Amino acid sequence: MEQQQIIVRKMARALARGGLVNAYGHCSVRLDDKTFLVCAPKPMGLIAKGEPGNVVPIEGALPEGVLGEVRMHQQIYKRRPDVKAISRFLSPNVMALAGLGLTPKARHGFGSYFYPQVPFWADPGLIRNEPAAIGVAETMGKAPAVVVGINGSVTAGETPEQAVTLAWFLEDSARVELAALSAGLADKAPRMNEEQAKNRATWQGRIAERMWEHLTAGDPE
Repeated sequence: MEQQQIIVRKMARALARGGLVNAYGHCSVRLDDKTFLVCAPKPMGLIAKGEPGNVVPIEGALPEGVLGEVRMHQQIYKRRPDVKAISRFLSPNVMALAGLGLTPKARHGFGSYFYPQVPFWADPGLIRNEPAAIGVAETMGKAPAVVVGINGSVTAGETPEQAVTLAWFLEDSARVELAALSAGLADKAPRMNEEQAKNRATWQGRIAERMWEHLTAGDPE
């Protein structure tokens, strides 16, 4: 358990270091088929060395003190046995694009991981009840990410490194999409086709590991 606690804390601080969260956001890792570990309910960049997260059941009520939107983690883990880690974050470019009712398209290498584009949960409300959490998880489906309306995003990976890396990739994809819109070229600019995206969206070559090393360099743990 201590190793998972360290990993969750490093995920949280990595997301903060990457500029992907502010005072809000959370991350988790799956412990087994019935439980997962979520970070402490505080600004992620302020989570200290040794500060414990909370064990949460995949089925059932949230433990006291766990943030309400952690219900999204429950519903995603419940539906996706392939998912071993989740990042919930509120990055600036993704949120700006969501304010236009849009999500990034597969326009560059990092965007290829979300081909053809990230699914969008349109309800602007906070996800603090089970029906909304179910809706987000079902909107996400088998995709690696979902934009939760104007309230940020969720990424899910087979490893903690992938969940954090996908968060960074999604924010960069939103940056590119906003640039295309600002230039008036969103309809004309090239987009990857399915085969191109499939070939580009690889985890070979320590893709996630290198991003993890970049975002956790100097971490206290």
